[in-house]
Amino acid sequence: MQPARTSSLLIGCAAGFSGDRVDAAGPVVDSLVARLQALRAAGQPDAAAFLIFECLAERTLALAQLRRRADPESGYEPLLDPMLRPVLARCLAHGIAIVSNFGAANPPAAARHIQRMAQELGLPAPRIAVVHGDDLSGPEHRALLQAQLGAGMDGKPLVSANAYIGAEPIAAALAAGAQIVVAGRVADPALAVGPALFHFGWCADDWPRLGRATMVGHLLECGAQVCGGYFADPGFKDVPELHRVGYPIAEMDAEGDCVIGKADGSGGLVSVATVKEQLLYELHDPAAYLTPDVTADISQAEVHAVGLDRVALRGVQGHARPEHLKVNVCFEGGWLAEGEISYAGARAEARARLAAEVLRQRLPGLQLRIDLIGALSVLADDTGRLLAATPAGDGRDVRLRVAATHADKAEAQRLGQEVTALYTCGPAGGGGVRTTLTPRLNTLSCLVPRDAVSLGFTLLEAL
Repeated sequence: MQPARTSSLLIGCAAGFSGDRVDAAGPVVDSLVARLQALRAAGQPDAAAFLIFECLAERTLALAQLRRRADPESGYEPLLDPMLRPVLARCLAHGIAIVSNFGAANPPAAARHIQRMAQELGLPAPRIAVVHGDDLSGPEHRALLQAQLGAGMDGKPLVSANAYIGAEPIAAALAAGAQIVVAGRVADPALAVGPALFHFGWCADDWPRLGRATMVGHLLECGAQVCGGYFADPGFKDVPELHRVGYPIAEMDAEGDCVIGKADGSGGLVSVATVKEQLLYELHDPAAYLTPDVTADISQAEVHAVGLDRVALRGVQGHARPEHLKVNVCFEGGWLAEGEISYAGARAEARARLAAEVLRQRLPGLQLRIDLIGALSVLADDTGRLLAATPAGDGRDVRLRVAATHADKAEAQRLGQEVTALYTCGPAGGGGVRTTLTPRLNTLSCLVPRDAVSLGFTLLEAL
């Protein structure tokens, strides 16, 4: 690890999930460059900046594993090129290191893609590190998973198994000189904790500082959410210029405290309210937020506005990290069939309900999930009890959605065929049919002992 520094650390986030906007990084990098220059001019020559992309959700890795099966050089973030290519040269020129989980199911292939990208742009070969250890889907890990899941694994075709690993291999890779760190399933906040561990030279058991850095990562990890994206609710929580909402930038000090802002000149807002909402987002226990690096505690945290679109977070604490790591295990789950058809005008909802009943009668071997979009969908349920207990309304613009799962592809296909037949088999006035059939994934989670997972990194050789 590098000697401890006290100069500021800037971390900007340019993606909150796989499929996020690909034009987010440009304004973030421009702002990081400007702020980094300002800090150095103000007497902080060791100030540093990092750009992170958070690209994974719970099932993203399983889908990536399926792509890797079809193509051994696939399985990483599909939007890697349009996300990174526009800013790669600027990041390397200004010493902005890049840390991301866009490696997904195939970090080595993602790293090779970045190598080719740099070569095509005429850039010096960047030093790229590939983090490993999260992927537990190989046969050598089967006994470990079986011990934790027991009968839950019996007879199920495994697609992926990935442990949520922490920040230490990221920090070690940066200390070895990596300019770009490509990871798979690291915990989302670890993308910020790793740079902080490296930059400030903290010990891996400095629980209070790690707790603070973890909550910085938690604020950043969902991209535009903390800048008003998920916050916006017109007339109640108005957000200016949402169409060009900014992405967040954190400035951390050596204690792990931070100020959260956003890319200069962008839309959206960073306020006490947006920061509080994001702090609590997906937090099961404010006093014990379990991560691979630390158990973070925001029960005594304070949030204060310190300027326009600048909010300070103070008072976060941390406690010893859990002894186990969480693992998501995904299995093949048969087929998901979906069909939609629209009804409009007088008695539209009644016709949609009749169409649903026709499908029930025609498909007795399938358990149907039925939604009346525009009348009853968000609060409906897979059993249909709520739909049956809810009196028909007078909706005049209703889209019927019907879904079912089945292990047999041919049986699942019947749903789409029957929805299409509603065109002329009735009820009256149905239109706009769409049907899909996709492989289904089922997920189980378990805990494994930390020492059962071997972590590390590899520096990629230059082309």
